[in-house]
Amino acid sequence: HARGQVVHTDLDPHAWASLPGRSDREPGPSLVSRLGGVLPHDIVVRRAALAPKGFDARFAALERRYVYRIADTGAVRDPLRRHDTVWWRKPLDGVAMDEAARSLVGLRDVAAFCKQREGATTVRTLLDFSWVRLDDGVLAATVRADAFCHSMVRSLVGSVVPVGEGRRERDWPSMLQQRRDRAPGIHVMPAHGLSLEEVVYPADEDLAARSSLTRARRDPA
Repeated sequence: HARGQVVHTDLDPHAWASLPGRSDREPGPSLVSRLGGVLPHDIVVRRAALAPKGFDARFAALERRYVYRIADTGAVRDPLRRHDTVWWRKPLDGVAMDEAARSLVGLRDVAAFCKQREGATTVRTLLDFSWVRLDDGVLAATVRADAFCHSMVRSLVGSVVPVGEGRRERDWPSMLQQRRDRAPGIHVMPAHGLSLEEVVYPADEDLAARSSLTRARRDPA
């Protein structure tokens, strides 16, 4: 799921200029209209524009923000939100989960929460990992980082759910984080509870430098 996904593609300048056809619209809105006629209903393009020099949708990002939703026994389970909220059959202590989550924030080697890729760095800056219980009782996690590795968010959530159930102490996730390999005790949470809400980019003149920095291998603090 994504509400704030950003992508880029390479187009021939002539193809871009010809998108409006005989209309007086700009190429960007014309492309959005054309895509709306062929894409399935669960994909919506909201805006299209020429990207500034140095832009890379993946590597130029400063941060991404995800939200993960869990409806435990204390929540009002809305069947219309079954596709973006995980239903949990046990009560969860949101305060304990929030405390455990916040202990993971910072520049870290997050190998314990990632599916390994040969040669890829697992050092990330986790900017925010926090939980709140919404008005309807749903527990919502906000997870922000400069970059993510595969299944990282769902693994982070999976590391604090046992804390919320009372099966693990609040320092258990931070103890797992000390590992330099995938932690076998972490349950990867279901994908449908996760949504990408926002991708943040620097000023245009800083895009190329940001891409280079993101690609560089980093060491934890």
